[in-house]
Amino acid sequence: MTEVIAIIIAYLLGTIPTAYIVTRLWAGRDIRKLGGGNVGFMNVFREVGIAPALVVILIDIGKGASAVAIAKWGLGTTDTFVLLAGLASIIGHNWMPWLKFTGGKGMASAIGIIITLFLAYGYPLQLGIFIAIVLIPLFITCNVAFSMALGLIALPFIVWFGTHSAFAASMAAVLFLISFIKFLPTAILAMKKSRRKKDFVFDTFKGKDKEEK
Repeated sequence: MTEVIAIIIAYLLGTIPTAYIVTRLWAGRDIRKLGGGNVGFMNVFREVGIAPALVVILIDIGKGASAVAIAKWGLGTTDTFVLLAGLASIIGHNWMPWLKFTGGKGMASAIGIIITLFLAYGYPLQLGIFIAIVLIPLFITCNVAFSMALGLIALPFIVWFGTHSAFAASMAAVLFLISFIKFLPTAILAMKKSRRKKDFVFDTFKGKDKEEK
C-alpha cells in the first residue's frame, strides 16, 4: 500500500502546472497560447521573462526531487518504487490532467529526479558525468533541449556502468523515451523551420531578438 501511495503522490506532484500558474500570476496569460505552447520553463523564458522562468525551473526541479525523496525517505519504499515514483512524476508533468493532458517536456523535473537519485544512492561521479554531458554542449550551442537530450541519451549507459543494474538502466531508458515522445513533434517542426542544419543545433533565439529589434 505504501508503494501505491508513493506513486500517486509522485504523479500528483508532477501534475502541478507550474508554468501555467506562474504565467497566469505574472502576466495574466495562458502559457499554452504563447510561443510553442509548451507548459515549461523554456517557453516561459522566451515569452514571459527570465525571472518567472527561474521560478518555474526551480519549482519543477523541486517537484522531481520531492517525488523521489518522499518515496525513499518519507515512505521508505523499495528502490524499485523509488525509481517508479520518479517516472510517475515525469508522466504527470508531461501530460497534466488539469490542462487537458497537455504539459511540459519534463526537463527540469528530470534534473531534480536524476540529481536526487544519484546523490541518494551514492553515485556523485556518475552525476558529474551526466552534468558534464549536458553542460558542455549547452555552453557551445546555447540549446537547452538539444543538450538535455544528449544527457538523457547517455543516461542509461551512465547508470549501467555505475550501478550494473539492468532495472535501473532500463528505467533511465524509459525516462529518455518519455522525453523523446514529447520532444519529437517540436524537433520535427524545428528541423522544418531551420534554414541550415546548424540552426537546428545552435539556439539562435538571441540573434532573432536582435533582428526583430
